[in-house]
Amino acid sequence: MRYSGVVARGIRMPLIKEGTDIVPVIADTLAQAAKEENFSFKERGIIGVTESLVARSQGNFVTLKDISASVARLFPQGDVTLFSPIFSRNRFLPMLKGIVAGIKGKVHIVFSLPSDEVGNPSCEDPYAYQEGLFGEDSPYFSFVHPITGMNYPRLYKDIDPQKITISFVWGLDNFLKYFNNPHKQVLVCTVHNRQAYAKKLADKGFKVHTLADICAQPVRPESGFNAEFGLLGSNYSNEDRVKLFPRDCQTFVDRLQQAVEAKTGVRPEVLIYGDGAYKDPSTGIWELADPLVSPAATGGLSGMPHETKLKSLIDSGADVRQAVQANAGGQALGTTPRRLTDLLGSLCDLTSGSGDKGTPVIYVTGYFDNYYTD
Repeated sequence: MRYSGVVARGIRMPLIKEGTDIVPVIADTLAQAAKEENFSFKERGIIGVTESLVARSQGNFVTLKDISASVARLFPQGDVTLFSPIFSRNRFLPMLKGIVAGIKGKVHIVFSLPSDEVGNPSCEDPYAYQEGLFGEDSPYFSFVHPITGMNYPRLYKDIDPQKITISFVWGLDNFLKYFNNPHKQVLVCTVHNRQAYAKKLADKGFKVHTLADICAQPVRPESGFNAEFGLLGSNYSNEDRVKLFPRDCQTFVDRLQQAVEAKTGVRPEVLIYGDGAYKDPSTGIWELADPLVSPAATGGLSGMPHETKLKSLIDSGADVRQAVQANAGGQALGTTPRRLTDLLGSLCDLTSGSGDKGTPVIYVTGYFDNYYTD
């Protein structure tokens, strides 16, 4: 009799540097881990690889000068408003330095109230709605983040105090109502709402770009880029550069699937994962600062899970075995649509962590089993 259901194993990898073909390294490491730690490869097992490992192996980095050059091509002159950036020292601060340097005129950073897009608070009272555009003389400018202890408005302004001005607004409609700068150029800095915001601003006559437009093409022959996401999903690398979201992701997962099957005789499913899609209930902060949880996965991970709620069957007095087997691959219960890649990417992200565990590869078994699967 089996006593284990879903098992997620963090796989310790060698330290990977730029230019490494990690497909054979991952396949070899998984095979060695199974041998040394006495676990076996199973049908419909799942391999998750963190996006940062893939991007680093690709050398998909851009320098702050690359960012500046890309921004200068998008906004060759005039003032530019940066609308609704997130509060982040690793995500937004590094790219902001490059963005500011690439803008010829003034930079107007407009923060969203009562929080940024991923739930970081920007004021004391989330219900104290006010109309208007509020500046550096408002209490919002001195607000300190309750978790990090950082004053992000001051941190961002200090990049270039003579060039940057800070404002705060409750929503895009208020921004459109009260913004009166003659340079109607906006860089939309939201991650998930970028397309809707960009369209609304463009309809009002603004020249608009999003973070996805910056470094969407190589600035130099050897520089990184991401044609789909640009700077979205980027992260701090060192003081002079940032790591972008990986490219050619579908090719990678297909190659790894084939390599592991050749090595082990078992065909796994594979996904690349970034941030998990979950919200911290104590702070209201949403983890997902990447543009999506998983940029690519093999075919067996498409769609949503199809599961039967055992607790409901037990309470109803139904024949549980018969009901579970009858529903295999059938009805998806629950009111929240959830893609397999979002669920699995979140599981992998929580398992690997973001610190020094050294487990950027996760091997998951039992995910597609049900209670009566041998």
